[in-house]
Amino acid sequence: MTQAGIPNQAGLAFTNSPAGGGRPIWALITILVLAVALGGGGSKYGISNLIVQLAALAALSFHQRGFFAFWRTAPIILRVLTALSVIVPLLYIIPLPSPVWSALPGRELMVQSFELIGGKEWATASVDPIRTLLAVTALITPMAILTIGWTASRDQLITVGWIVVALGLINFLMGIPQALSTGQEWLLYPENLMRGVLFGSFANRNSAGLFLVGTLALAATLPAPARFAHAALAGRITICTLLFVAVILTRSRTALILAIIPIALAVLQAILWQIRRNSSAAVRGPRSALLLIAPIVVVVVLAGTVVVAAPGRVNDVLERFNEGEDARSYMWEDAAYSAKRYWPVGSGTGTFDDVFQIDESLENMTLRRAGRAHNDYLEVAIEAGLPGLALLAGWLASIVWFTWKARTSPQRWIAWSGGVILLTIALQSITDYPLRNVSMLAFGGYALLILVRFSAPIHTNSSQETVL
Repeated sequence: MTQAGIPNQAGLAFTNSPAGGGRPIWALITILVLAVALGGGGSKYGISNLIVQLAALAALSFHQRGFFAFWRTAPIILRVLTALSVIVPLLYIIPLPSPVWSALPGRELMVQSFELIGGKEWATASVDPIRTLLAVTALITPMAILTIGWTASRDQLITVGWIVVALGLINFLMGIPQALSTGQEWLLYPENLMRGVLFGSFANRNSAGLFLVGTLALAATLPAPARFAHAALAGRITICTLLFVAVILTRSRTALILAIIPIALAVLQAILWQIRRNSSAAVRGPRSALLLIAPIVVVVVLAGTVVVAAPGRVNDVLERFNEGEDARSYMWEDAAYSAKRYWPVGSGTGTFDDVFQIDESLENMTLRRAGRAHNDYLEVAIEAGLPGLALLAGWLASIVWFTWKARTSPQRWIAWSGGVILLTIALQSITDYPLRNVSMLAFGGYALLILVRFSAPIHTNSSQETVL
């Protein structure tokens, strides 16, 4: 066994060092479990979201050390982006004098409405400040995970990762009766009835599929606990297979495509490890070649097993690729018009559902209400304008930077699993809205935490606590 927190020669186990204390890990586990259990319904389920946020605030009150340590020691770019993520939406709820707010783009209807009731001297830049304030409160959960986890040891963060994998398996177990039902039973959020679809603890099957893809990335790359090292490979293959089957059962096209990314990462890790091991051990001949192609053979066998075991489900997902997305493309046209109306300031975070109803064209209207733009980049452009897009670009650039920086870390594969999770979230945001529920916000916060923490070299102080 090597230094605390570094995988052993097989790349499958880590030490159970007590570094960092026991308290942060329990706070992280509690927040993540509550978030996944209660926070997958989106903004419609305010009470459930409130429970998660209150738990996050309570955890922060007991872990002030981690909170302040984050703001003292985290990379400057991470601190700046985290602070701006809170400050930018808060600016939209600051009262402004009438000459200022009425001159902002897209406020004509507000001016006319206030004139009908006798005018209004002061108003916010947000067309609905209550919704904007609610959107700000959604940031409590990921910020709690990021700051509390900052003082946790790397071993503890790996343990939390396996807890998240367990939550993925629980979602799979929850989804079995859902997938076998007529679409009206076993659902936590019954407003979205679909026959034979796995939702787990989510209201949106795309979010459920994305969460399972993220847990697949963790299961494929995290080092296993040392006491399970003898069965690590078999257990890893079994868990990854179950999670991949669960992704298929969600019948989410984006999730199925995005599942290729963590699988490719795992195959690349296995191949490079075999090459390095063979080179250091001077192993040659047929056995060396067999070890080199073994990961590819495993992936092919797993894929074949899934297709044979559940051909109907696989066919259902493949057939959905041939279905048109005209309604979504029309929605994007109207959303782009809304973005132009409020550009470059935006209408205020969380106000899409209010402003889109004004700009939705009659020929594109259906019996269903859009609710979301089904493209988070367009939605950010509408709600936060140029400042929001600039902040979003900053986050994407920082993720790329930390991912590149991780190439020199001895625990690069753990960091890259976090990068893969964030990458899949960014990609699904093109056609959906994965970060519009507390569950995925919490999961994204954890992914960002391990990306940053494990991308840095390991240093230990006198108390053996792992720090950056």
